[in-house]
Amino acid sequence: MEYRKLPKGTEQISVIGLGNSSLGDTSEAEKTIELAIENGINYFDMAAGDAAPFPAYGAVTAGCRDKVYFQVHFGADYRTGKYGWTLKLDEIKRSVDWQLKALQTDYIDFGFLHCIDELSDLETAEREGTLDHLRRLKKDGTVRHIGLSTHTPIVAQKVLDMGLIDMLMFSINPAYDYQSGGEFAIGSLDERAELYRRCESEGVGISVMKPFSGGQLLDAKTSPFRQALTEYQCIQYALDKPGVLTVLPGVRNREDLKRLLGFLDASAEEKDYSVIGSFAPPEASGVCVYCNHCQPCPAGLDIGLINKYYDLSLAGDALARDHYQNLAKKASDCVSCGHCDSRCPFHVAQSQRMQEIAAYFA
Repeated sequence: MEYRKLPKGTEQISVIGLGNSSLGDTSEAEKTIELAIENGINYFDMAAGDAAPFPAYGAVTAGCRDKVYFQVHFGADYRTGKYGWTLKLDEIKRSVDWQLKALQTDYIDFGFLHCIDELSDLETAEREGTLDHLRRLKKDGTVRHIGLSTHTPIVAQKVLDMGLIDMLMFSINPAYDYQSGGEFAIGSLDERAELYRRCESEGVGISVMKPFSGGQLLDAKTSPFRQALTEYQCIQYALDKPGVLTVLPGVRNREDLKRLLGFLDASAEEKDYSVIGSFAPPEASGVCVYCNHCQPCPAGLDIGLINKYYDLSLAGDALARDHYQNLAKKASDCVSCGHCDSRCPFHVAQSQRMQEIAAYFA
């Protein structure tokens, strides 16, 4: 397993986490959770499809609670056995109490404002006192980190303005980033990219939901691009975005999980998602997405990483310049051979951009 550090904390989070919207019955759920932990997965999102996974997690993690991180949602209600959504603070409190008992724990690693997709929802959460309640729980140690779950960039930006969160749960996949409109494809390509960069620059981690667009991207018949991508391509696409710490695909059973764990040993070719350059919209042309399809560089440059540090520095990330300066090969080492220009699926003039980046960091 690979791990990424939470910027505002000490937690080392597995790059593959687990979503629970489709986990099966309790017996299979326990075996799936055990397999996940055995393979180094330590981050679990508890926005489940129903109440079934909670006691399974409680039973499995009772002896290793300090080795796993639960992302618990303030606004998801499972007391009836089914999923429900609420903005009422008294109902949220009762639901969270139920979740804690089912999980057999007395603290929450990541307490999330759940599914705040409208600014009016955020206003309600403020008016109900949910934000203040989360602040109090963090102060007394019941909640270690506060997070937000949303599909809407403008809502995420508003909460970032508040300086409230350490983690953002956001939907990242090629369909949502490049699709115009749709239930969850909210915000333009530029708006979404700006959000990822801001999270990175301000030390807010991103946990990724819906990496496969609800499975649509895995089938040419349902993909908005009329071309199927693989699970590994979608996972790598999300992990390459600034700020992303972990991807949280949903699984139904152990077989699903075993297949996803194959990502860790997959070849670079199996993870290569540069094919999206052939069906991305015109406005995506000329924009580096850090896919590194331009590799190998004859001069040894990590072109994707150089571009990422440049974009982050432009977005105000003070650390990006230091990260860039520590690279073994910098943009100034480019020999303008044109190899990357000919291979870029997004038609980025990388050799020209290397000159631009070299001048900027000089």
